[in-house]
Amino acid sequence: MAKKKKKSKNVLKKIIFVFSAIIVFLLIGAGIIWKRYLVDSVTEKSFWIYIDKSSTLENVLEDLGQNIAPSEVRRIARMAKLNNYNPKNQPGAYRIDPQMGAFKVYRKLSHGTQNPIRFTFNNLRTKEELAERIGNSFMISKSDVLALLNNPSVATDYGFDRYTFVSMFIPDTYEMYWTISSRRFLDKMYDEYVKFWNEERKKKASEIGLTLQGVSTLASIVEEETKAKDEMKVVAGLYLNRLKKGMLLQADPTVKFAINDFGVKRILHEHLNIDSPYNTYKNLGLPPGPIRIPSKAAIEAVLNYEHHDYIYMCAKEDFSGRHNFATTYTEHLKNALRYQKALNKRNIMK
Repeated sequence: MAKKKKKSKNVLKKIIFVFSAIIVFLLIGAGIIWKRYLVDSVTEKSFWIYIDKSSTLENVLEDLGQNIAPSEVRRIARMAKLNNYNPKNQPGAYRIDPQMGAFKVYRKLSHGTQNPIRFTFNNLRTKEELAERIGNSFMISKSDVLALLNNPSVATDYGFDRYTFVSMFIPDTYEMYWTISSRRFLDKMYDEYVKFWNEERKKKASEIGLTLQGVSTLASIVEEETKAKDEMKVVAGLYLNRLKKGMLLQADPTVKFAINDFGVKRILHEHLNIDSPYNTYKNLGLPPGPIRIPSKAAIEAVLNYEHHDYIYMCAKEDFSGRHNFATTYTEHLKNALRYQKALNKRNIMK
């Protein structure tokens, strides 16, 4: 009887030992899985994954493989296949950051927790250039954006016409989702336009006798005339002086816009005779709309123009991009002659 009890105790001990070993093994296994899937970071530096409506799981895994170890890709693949993850259902731009394990990466992609991207635009002249910048930055196409920009009824929806529509776009850096639609993008730009044109700026525009679109149009001319920010207010003041006196603006950049050639160094008589509403050598007042998308600096230069008596200007003969200013035509002719001689010396005929 004693032997049977002893034998039973030994069996019980063995069962307890085996059971404990299994628990320890499971705990170790769970710990390893927890560490590999939840703790171990898949990357040491941030990177982006872009998923559109045509992306497949293979595409996503391949993109991930460009930045993380194959073992991490396999772990994400296991979870994706186990849960029937279809990337097409969650398009977007996703930033994968350090301290993110495989599980967090998978959860972010499968839940569609995308990150907003930073979109910057400046130094653009035409609607085509703007549409191309937008198309290269978001999931929307250049053609879709350009169709909206060239649609007069769309411009009217936002309070503009086909000539002034580009003045709605204020160059800056904005945060938006990569999957934003073309129309929602325009809505966002309009909201930013409204924010920019606060009561103070509106009051200044009214005081100088210009509409908001008029300010943008003049600012676009100022910015094409000079890249020297400290000259912008002087140039703005000069054109405002000419407007107040009822003089033709005679702004060379508007002629370049009319002939669609901003590379021209020398404005010739054939250029001045072009029949275009943008030719300010023939048409009084401002052109019908901006000749480029003016920067904030150019707009501020018009709103805070420098008060002076200049009504003439000519590019400096040193080709610095700066100008000689004059209050009389006689003085202006002297400045122009020096510039023409400099052009001739460099054999610049057009």
